[in-house]
Amino acid sequence: MAEKKKKTAPEAHPDTEKAKQLEEKVDKLNAELESKKNDYLRLMAEFDTFRRRTSEEKLSLVTSASAETIKGLLPVLDDCEIALAQLEKSSDSEAAKEGTLLIFNKLNNYLKTKGLERIEAKDQPFDTEFHEAVTTFPAPSEELKGKVIDVVQTGYTLGGKVLRYAKVIVGA
Repeated sequence: MAEKKKKTAPEAHPDTEKAKQLEEKVDKLNAELESKKNDYLRLMAEFDTFRRRTSEEKLSLVTSASAETIKGLLPVLDDCEIALAQLEKSSDSEAAKEGTLLIFNKLNNYLKTKGLERIEAKDQPFDTEFHEAVTTFPAPSEELKGKVIDVVQTGYTLGGKVLRYAKVIVGA
């Protein structure tokens, strides 16, 4: 009788075992590399966000500082306008009028280069975005109802933002 051959599992070859171990190690290292790469990308994104935010804060600080400086100069601008109006009424020296006008124009032009703009209010419809109503006054005509009749204090914008609201008298 023929002896039945026992089927045995093929013996694991030492090279295939080592290859499996190496493959597992490569997979583990690839996963670790991918993890480190993701960490690096996140860190770079956080740093970029930090740099952008810091830059915006710095710009905001400079802008607010210049706005405060210009806001401090507005009373000087107002005083120049008042002085010019008074000099126009008086019969005093023409040189005083010219000198005051020169100073006013230089200051006004400089502030315009920095982004300061006057809010034109007289005869305009009352707008709470730019005007602050000091009082109301009976309108001399129907078309002036709801419009600015007089400006008590000139308003200004700086870079499109209201720096000081125009204080106005509104027709009722």
